[in-house]
Formats: sequence, C-alpha cells, structure tokens
Amino acid sequence: MRVDIQGKLRLALGSVKDHASVGKAMIHNHHDGFSDIEIAVLRATGHDNCPVDDQHMHEILFLVSNSPGSIPFLAERISRRLCKTRDRTVALKTLVLIHRLLRGGNRSFEKQLCGAHVSGHLQMSTRCFTKNADPSFCFLHKYAAYLEERMGWLINQAGKLEPVVPKGLEFRYYEKKSIGMVFRKLPKYQLLLDRVLDCSPVDVLPSDNLAQAAMSNTLKESFQLYLTLCEGVAALVNMFFDLTRPARALACDMLKKASHQSQKLHDLYENSKRIIENKNLEYPSVQIITMEQIMALEQSFACSQNLQRPAMISHGSVFCKTTGGSAAHVLGCISKSTKTQVATAAKEGKMNENNNNDISSSSSTLFSCALETKISMVWVVFDEDDPNQSQGSLGKTLRL
Repeated sequence: MRVDIQGKLRLALGSVKDHASVGKAMIHNHHDGFSDIEIAVLRATGHDNCPVDDQHMHEILFLVSNSPGSIPFLAERISRRLCKTRDRTVALKTLVLIHRLLRGGNRSFEKQLCGAHVSGHLQMSTRCFTKNADPSFCFLHKYAAYLEERMGWLINQAGKLEPVVPKGLEFRYYEKKSIGMVFRKLPKYQLLLDRVLDCSPVDVLPSDNLAQAAMSNTLKESFQLYLTLCEGVAALVNMFFDLTRPARALACDMLKKASHQSQKLHDLYENSKRIIENKNLEYPSVQIITMEQIMALEQSFACSQNLQRPAMISHGSVFCKTTGGSAAHVLGCISKSTKTQVATAAKEGKMNENNNNDISSSSSTLFSCALETKISMVWVVFDEDDPNQSQGSLGKTLRL
C-alpha cells in the first residue's frame, strides 16, 4: 500500500511541475513564436507512465514545418528537458520522443535533426542518472546509447535504415560490385546491431508501458538491420576468394563478428517474444552462422592457395581433400540463408514479389554486389595413390 501512495504522490507532484513548466514556456518564449513548440515537448514528456501520444508528436512536426529555423530550438528544448529532469520516466519519455520524431519526420527533418545532434544542439546524456542494479535504469542508459548511434542513420526512400554518408563519398556507395562499399558499410551495421543487443528485454518489465514501446521501436529497426546484414555477409563471402591477404583478414574478422551477433540476435528475439507484449512485431527467422563454417572457409582458401590452379578454373572451384568440399557448403549455406530471409520478407509484403529471386538487383538494396555463390561447374578429383604426381595433372576433371 505504501508503494501505491508514493506512486500517486509522485504523479501528483509531477503534474504540478508540468503545469508550471508550461506556464513558464508561455511567458518566456512568447516573443519569438516558438512557445507552442516547447509546450508540445513538455506535454509529450509528462510524468505519467504512458507512451508518447501520437497527437503530441504530430503537433511538434506540424509546428516545426511551419516555423523555419525552429529545429535547433526544438533540439535545445528536448536536451534541456532531458538534462534537467531527475525523473526516470520523463527521461525515458524524452528519449522515446526523439526516436519517434526520427521515425515520423520526413527526410529533410531527419537530416536537420541529425545535424542538430552533430552541432551539439541535441544532447542525449543520461549521466545524471547513476548506474545501479535497477533494471529500469539499466535500460535507460542502454537505450540512450542506441539512440546516440542511431542519430548517424537515415531512412531511405525504400523505408530502410542507411548510415549517413560523409560528403565526397556519396558516389562510391552507388558503384556496382564495389568491394569498398561492403567494407565501409557492413561494420556500421554491426555496430548499430551491437547497440540493439545491449538493449536487453530482460530489463523491461511487463507493466512498464513506456519501456515496452521503446523496445518495440528498437526491435522493428533491428529487423531491417538484420536483413541487410545478411545481404552484406553473403556479398562478403561471394567476393572472399578475390580479396588480397589483408582484406581477407578483415573479412574474416567481420564474419566472426557476424557469427557472434547471429547467435545473440537469435536469443534476443526469443526473449523478446516472451517479454515484449507487442503482437504486431514480425520477427525474422535468424540463421545462425557457426564458427565452424567460417573456419572451413579460411581453410579452403589456404588450401587452394597452395595449389597451382589452371587458368580455366574459376575462383573457389578447387578444394583441398581435407576440407571435404566444406567451402562450397559455407558459400551455399550463407547465400541460401540470405535469400531465405529476403524471400520471407517478400511473402509478408515487405518486398516486391518480382524481385524474390534477385535480391541484389533492386535499387533499394544497400549492398549491390552480386550474391550468387561462386562455385565452378568444374570439379577436380584428387588421386590419393600417387602423391608425387605433378600439380599440373593432379586429378581427373569431371563436368557436373
């Protein structure tokens, strides 16, 4: 009973503070015409434990669109609300508002809000909330860290998240079959996925409607990230045999990280299905990449490098006897996993049905490298009885 009284007292005091803050905003900002924006922010981030009302979010977007130059003011007022409050609910609600504005605004608004973050007008620090064992405070800090990284991303015309491209590098992201494109973008996707994995649903209570809404928005974006990550991994494996030695080492590091992330992402989604009470979430089926597959890929390449291959045989067509053709299995397995994910998304209405069999041909695909497995139709059978035979005639060539 004591807890209920304290909760009611907190809500009552919070309501008084909200009314006082709205009154101050009406007086102080009346002369510059931005008072309505601050009032909408205060009302959207009240002390009640309810998700951000769509009405307040749309009101803010409407007011900003009709007030040129108001986005820095909006960013400063949001930052001020977050920095001054000592109430965990208000802080989390302010972060949810930022997330909702990023997802609800148009591309121009997104760019300007991200620019406000870069310039320092928009700050999302939660340092005033000491880190303790309380799961609700743990989630607050992790969600803020996710949004910090999320500010460097935009939603493209296809509705997918993509990292902000520095000026001068835009044209490189549209070059077809660009190895540099995969090596630049895949680590960014993996970094943002790390922030998603930090936001554990275990820290979210079923009764915490606000945290439930925040986690739901984060999960929705992670679904898109995972599908694009699959495309990037398949593209990386596809070009693996064409890479130089330093690039292969970097590719192996990214593949190993993808292996760890796939396992953690699978566990995250399984826990979220039990804890997050949102029936509208359509979880993808995570295909776990095992370390054995990656080690087989490395081993098969090392073995193939030790052989003098005829010029007519394409990359990846010769395997050591010790691998048992496992490199072909790795290439086919990862590419198949990627195509399965995209085909599943197509059946759910997320992609055009005409593009089910060519996931790399769409202009909205962020990794434009071809995803077909580079497996030659020429198979080399090695003769175990004559180890001294020259490499030029190591085996019989069979046409498949």
